[in-house]
Amino acid sequence: MTDIVALTLNPSIDISTSVEHVEPAQKLRCSPPRLYPGGGGVNVARVALRLGAGVELVYPTGGSTGHLLRRLVEREGIPNLAVDLAQETREDLTVLEEATGAEYRFVLPGPRVHENEWRNCLEILESLHSRPKFMVASGSLPPDVPPDFYARVARIARKLGAKFVLDTSGSALEPALKEGVYLLKPNLRELNEFLGAEAVDDGAIIEASRRIISRYGVEIVVTSLGEDGALLVSADKICRAEAPHVRALSAVGAGDSFLGAMVSRLATEHPLEDAFRYAVAAGAAAVLTPGTALCNRADVERLLPQVRIRSLQTRELATARSR
Repeated sequence: MTDIVALTLNPSIDISTSVEHVEPAQKLRCSPPRLYPGGGGVNVARVALRLGAGVELVYPTGGSTGHLLRRLVEREGIPNLAVDLAQETREDLTVLEEATGAEYRFVLPGPRVHENEWRNCLEILESLHSRPKFMVASGSLPPDVPPDFYARVARIARKLGAKFVLDTSGSALEPALKEGVYLLKPNLRELNEFLGAEAVDDGAIIEASRRIISRYGVEIVVTSLGEDGALLVSADKICRAEAPHVRALSAVGAGDSFLGAMVSRLATEHPLEDAFRYAVAAGAAAVLTPGTALCNRADVERLLPQVRIRSLQTRELATARSR
């Protein structure tokens, strides 16, 4: 059974390696590379499948790197529907400097996705035989894809009876919100950029989330705050989560692990607060692995008891800003 359909328009081959020192104009001898299928929706699908949800992935691929991406997706065991592109799938490189623990991320531009190609992605979604509980769109839009693309996906999700979950930023965000989003997952930078705000504390983040809920009818806004945890705001619930303290190896993919875990938990009929706790544990577990290896289930389960969640009551909101 398909619980979740995940979509990304800008997938990648994620390559991670390490080197003792990063120095200019030198030949740097790196460790053997690790290759993973990447991009927002791809990562969400990888995590959701690991955590027990039924998943299907829709994504475009092109060229020799596209063939490699398909093999990597198949290696993960993800049921998938790929759309052929004329241009090459992009690659990303993450390099860990062993001497300092600093991580360098090199993100290459994605291919141009022409009109017939992005329309093929929409047609695949419209023709799905499954009736998923959730449709998740995650990641940036490539060049030539119209900013209302995710709004079109929201309409398809509604036709299929699926709850639409969105993790994106920039010009693609508002058209989708106007069309209807069940759960929005920004990080703090994305939340502030979208609203033109400077929220830095809990009270301001709560106010910003409520503005989105009031203006666009979003049911849940979950703002990930990295090592500081996360804030969940809905019409009748506010939850503050403190993340477990872990020694980070790589921060790449933590947000995708967070979202994949949360949606997988919701799709398997767990309560919202339980899904939120699981998501925070997954985000923390993701930083324990190199590159975009993402979280694994054993680490998520081990960290889960360490996630502290406070449910904020209305009378507490006046003082939340000072926390």
